[in-house]
Amino acid sequence: MNKRMVRSWAVGTVLLATIAAFIWYIKTHPDQITQLKATNPAWLAAILLANIGGMAALIGLYQVLVRMVGIRLPATENMLLTIYSSIANFFGPLQSGPGVRAAYLKAKHGLPLKRYVLVTLVAYAVFAVLSAFCLAVGTRPWWQTALAVMAAVGSSALVIHTISKKHSSESKHLILTAPLMTGVVIFTVLQILFLTVRFYLTLRASGTDVSLGQALSYTGAANFALFVSVTPDGIGIREAFLLFSQSIHGVATSDIVAASLVDRAAYILFLGLLFVLAVGLHAKERIIRASSAKTAKNALH
Repeated sequence: MNKRMVRSWAVGTVLLATIAAFIWYIKTHPDQITQLKATNPAWLAAILLANIGGMAALIGLYQVLVRMVGIRLPATENMLLTIYSSIANFFGPLQSGPGVRAAYLKAKHGLPLKRYVLVTLVAYAVFAVLSAFCLAVGTRPWWQTALAVMAAVGSSALVIHTISKKHSSESKHLILTAPLMTGVVIFTVLQILFLTVRFYLTLRASGTDVSLGQALSYTGAANFALFVSVTPDGIGIREAFLLFSQSIHGVATSDIVAASLVDRAAYILFLGLLFVLAVGLHAKERIIRASSAKTAKNALH
């Protein structure tokens, strides 16, 4: 009974914190709500579909990562955890999402934090290498693409080697089989593919005429901002990365700013829909538990 009460309080706290975060963000960023109202609904629908595809890829990726640390999460639990960590990642500083996941897996499944950090670094390494490929391949010669990828591979390998050596006792527990590593690559490719579609649509929705190659390079640059994001959804950080890489993707400053407004406005709407879905899933679980308890009680009588 005490565990159920603690879980109920924890769920309630998360829900209230999420609602508060939404209210705070909307009040402090009214320009994005204005932009949301001004954007053509057809573009918003298309961007939402791209976000749904990206979220599906992320759910698949996280399921692979927890299997790498020897945990199997039920589909609903993994989906809810992905939703809440994505919301936390938007509002929180740095990479708050993985922190929420690590804290949850430690509290609920006893997973050591260092072990989840290590497996997260594996996913980040794949994401960084593929993002470097996207950054260069869209608009640059093949040899520059090769150099970008090699630099990303070298940097990622150095970081993983250094940290895994420092925590060798935990790294031995990782299940890095070929099927699981393939799963990480496939879901990361899908994630970046949907991100490219998302950014292409937001650029077009803001009136910017870009090629798919430009959108690919634009996505690669935007992705690297995720590693140093210290503001909600990397506000200002992502734009800085995109401005620094203008010579690669060729998108004008005014177009970057306009597209960012459309993108964040649409993403806030998407997160709101995800939150409603999460609340619905929690309500469904409560109904199922209550029904099961009632059935068991009737069986005893």
